[in-house]
Amino acid sequence: MNTIKINSPFDGSLIQEIPLLDEHQVEEKLAKAYALFHDRSRWLQAHERIAILEKTKAIMQTRVEELTKIAASEGGKPYQDSKVEVLRAINGVQLAIEHIGQLKGEQIPMGTTAASINRWAFTLREPIGVVLSVSAFNHPLNLAVHQIIPAFAVGTPVIIKPASSTPLSAIELVKIMKEAGMPEDWAEVVLCNRQNAENMVKDSRINYLSFIGSAKVGWSMRSKLSPGTRCALEHGGSAPVIVEADADLSQTVPALAKGAFYHAGQVCVSVQRVYVHENIIEEFTSKLVLKANALIVGDPMDPKTEVGPLIQPYEVDRVEQWVNEAVAEGAKIMCGGNRISETCYQPTVLLNPNSKSKVSQHEVFGPVVCVYSYSKLQDAINRANSLPLAFQSAIFTSNLDVALDAVNQLNASAVMVNDHTAFRVDWMPFGGRDASGIGTGGIPYSMHEMTREKLMVIKSKVL
Repeated sequence: MNTIKINSPFDGSLIQEIPLLDEHQVEEKLAKAYALFHDRSRWLQAHERIAILEKTKAIMQTRVEELTKIAASEGGKPYQDSKVEVLRAINGVQLAIEHIGQLKGEQIPMGTTAASINRWAFTLREPIGVVLSVSAFNHPLNLAVHQIIPAFAVGTPVIIKPASSTPLSAIELVKIMKEAGMPEDWAEVVLCNRQNAENMVKDSRINYLSFIGSAKVGWSMRSKLSPGTRCALEHGGSAPVIVEADADLSQTVPALAKGAFYHAGQVCVSVQRVYVHENIIEEFTSKLVLKANALIVGDPMDPKTEVGPLIQPYEVDRVEQWVNEAVAEGAKIMCGGNRISETCYQPTVLLNPNSKSKVSQHEVFGPVVCVYSYSKLQDAINRANSLPLAFQSAIFTSNLDVALDAVNQLNASAVMVNDHTAFRVDWMPFGGRDASGIGTGGIPYSMHEMTREKLMVIKSKVL
């Protein structure tokens, strides 16, 4: 039997060994989900789904500590941030409960032409069909909530394939949902090899693919979808931030330090490229360095830790290589620039890397932030827009007109004014554009995407 070993990202210790499903077992899961969707006698009414989700939330609230430790141990996000993730996940369940009653259609006007008289027309929303969710490692519980709970809330079966390095949180969530009364086959975790996962992606019984991960994998998956299968792809960005000369640095620097080094930079909207006006770049950089140097790096299970390990040692190797290349190509290391251990890398600030360096062109996904000098706002905006990645961006300024100008011009799905690019609440729309993805996440938005519209037209001589 093939298995997968779940190891601590910090010290490599074995947490758990889990068997992989083989081709026949994966097929069985998919066949059951498909059969469930096509048997309306087994569909759950809205009030039944609400009751199950209410109980799911209640159980999660009694297990915050347990869920926190699972997420921190498997994903390496520090304990204090993992606890915030768990609380967010619980709130995500509540958001889904609240939004079930908001799924509705509308009346379509009739009688406005001779051909449309004697008719009433209404739309209604129906569950889309079997949902396949393929998830990333960096928020193991909250991503599972975002990919499982909306599907169940709208009444469609969902299969989730969590990241092979962090499946335990998703497994625990589904266990809790079953404990809360969810019948079999509505939500199932599938741990399998890449070929079996790809077979599911290509299968015509999948109506919707929810993918969170790298652009290379995501776009490849999209190209293999069966005709008619819809999808949402959430890829990474290279979050640009503009800091104008009038920015309040007492607020700006702490926000950007948090946005850059949270979860060791392993966040799709992590602060990475910061364009700072030349008049304040020296002051800004010195303050950011102080913040970076003060961060506590180490064991994610220690409540004092602020920056944990990268998910795999080879990611530390990659980040180290990219930083060394950037230095060789002209960047100046203001702090950091060295690995602490096999699994941890110092919070690093690079000044004026070459625009062609990997750290300037690609998503670092590590604890590295690049600071660039500019003199004119338009130049900063043009440089911020120079990559095909377009997710969340930000500008810090005290001038409302400047802020609005930047909001209009920045190519991004969201622009934060006087806040870092990693800001998110789970009821807002969230997703990339261009190479950064397609479709919209966020609990209510995912629920909408996991339904489809049906039109009903009633003809009567009395209308």
